[in-house]
Amino acid sequence: MASEKTTGIIVAAQGNLLTVKFTGVIRQNELVFVKTGGQSLKGEVIEINGNLAKVQVFEPTRGVRYGDTVEFDEELLSVELGPGLLQSVYDGLQNPLEDVAQEAGYFLPRGLYLSPLDREKKWAFTPSAEVGDTVERASYLGSVPEGVIEHKIMVPFRFEGKGTITEMKSAGDYTIEEEIAKIKDENGKVHSVTMSQKWPSKFPLRFGKRKYPDKPMTTGCRIIDGPFPVAKGGTFCTPGPFGAGKTVLQHQISKNAEAQVVIVVACGERAGEVVEILREFPLLDDPQTGKKLMDRTCIICNTSSMPVAARESSVYVGATIGEYYRQMGLDTLLLADSTSRWAQALREMSGRLEEIPGEEAFPAYLASRIAEFYERAGLVQNSSGDIGSLTMGGAVSPAGGNFEEPVTQATLAVVGCFMGLSRSRSDARRYPAIDPLISWSKYFDRFRETGDEELKTMVQIIHMAQQILIESDEIGKKMSVVGEEGISLDDIVLFLKGEFYDSVLLQQNAFDKVDTTCDVHRQLELAEVVGEVLDKKFSFDTRDDARSYFVDLTNEIIQWNYTAKGDSSFKQQKGAILERIREDK
Repeated sequence: MASEKTTGIIVAAQGNLLTVKFTGVIRQNELVFVKTGGQSLKGEVIEINGNLAKVQVFEPTRGVRYGDTVEFDEELLSVELGPGLLQSVYDGLQNPLEDVAQEAGYFLPRGLYLSPLDREKKWAFTPSAEVGDTVERASYLGSVPEGVIEHKIMVPFRFEGKGTITEMKSAGDYTIEEEIAKIKDENGKVHSVTMSQKWPSKFPLRFGKRKYPDKPMTTGCRIIDGPFPVAKGGTFCTPGPFGAGKTVLQHQISKNAEAQVVIVVACGERAGEVVEILREFPLLDDPQTGKKLMDRTCIICNTSSMPVAARESSVYVGATIGEYYRQMGLDTLLLADSTSRWAQALREMSGRLEEIPGEEAFPAYLASRIAEFYERAGLVQNSSGDIGSLTMGGAVSPAGGNFEEPVTQATLAVVGCFMGLSRSRSDARRYPAIDPLISWSKYFDRFRETGDEELKTMVQIIHMAQQILIESDEIGKKMSVVGEEGISLDDIVLFLKGEFYDSVLLQQNAFDKVDTTCDVHRQLELAEVVGEVLDKKFSFDTRDDARSYFVDLTNEIIQWNYTAKGDSSFKQQKGAILERIREDK
């Protein structure tokens, strides 16, 4: 007979923070339901002091009264995992928004919680394990096709020790609630296994051997893949002021990145930007599979008009789903936009808890929370030998574009790549507006040591180009003070080399041909041409000659960028450009 759940009553309320007096046993992060006005509002225990619990409610708390009943669910705030996550759009509590709209219309009501996964849809299950096999948590039992991937059905992550399969269903169509196997544990207890399971969202899901990220993740964006590469299983952040293009850059990365699964978390952003994602993603063609981009995408929506407390939940829901697909041996990409909104939710809740504030009133534990989130990225080799990756990237929205504020600084301390967007570049229409003079990547030198010969060659060229760009910027600053006449011809040429490198490689528009299957090789072709120019000793007669030469050469290479690598004219154009460079003075 099931034990009765712990209950309590509300004794104080401050916004969405409730103080609940309870009798019984509860635990941190336990799920609660607040009974008020005939509705059950979902919340989470965030602090326990004697027989008083602080509960943050993920819904508007209007109408909540002193003495209202609170029921503790005994379960932690969890994410439901199984086939059907891809092509889905959820809110911060993993409510399927399309089903909510059909159930209650287009205005999200409070207290309505629907099943995240379709209970009626049948999936074509193919077993990969047999009766008598010894298994452990996260071992493969079989698979079902989901969109463009093979979705692995695994032994529940909460299973303890070793177990023996006593029953296994044959290949066929089953719902996620139907039993597909039975496993007997070391104590003789038999466990029933279905195709779905739950995992606490705030606990990392990682079973297997953690590996060192040493391979680049191609994004299709030259300024990233060149001077500021990201490793598979690595982390990066994209801080920038309002209007600098953070969201557009994340859309570009999600479309062209070398990832099999993409998780997009819209955390506290304006509804207009989220609507753009929902409208575009189902229509965009996936350059990797030829199908629709939404087939390998899961979207978590928690806009600025939704309850603040749910922002924290949304980032953890996205991280858990990403870890789940990584456990299958897949390359997964998580994009969070923006972690600043999440930090603001932490600040608001910290204030209501009357905690001692840190810098700019953010909680003192802000840095550790951000570090815990990014630490969930990484490469993992599972028990079957497959290596999966979870690459995590977060947009940061510092007020006024100030990178010295606490959220940006706490993020820079833990990520492996910093892509700082600047107002000056976006105003100059130099997109992506990643500033090459302030950005950095810890993976750049790592790939120079561990990459293949092609990658090492490109890294060497990019390293030389970055040094020239720094010198070119210094010359440009001098020119703004003393004018072009006060600068020597050699310095003018060096300045033009930096502008040339910026124009043909760092800047990129929608007409540039991107082939993610061979993008590194294409970039190497471009880097070789750039390297020839930057390494060449030019001897021009006048400043006008130098400027005219670099303008013509820049336009010629930009036109070459529009040519697909598989096009027959691609090599011919490259040969003609190299011949011109080597013949000119």
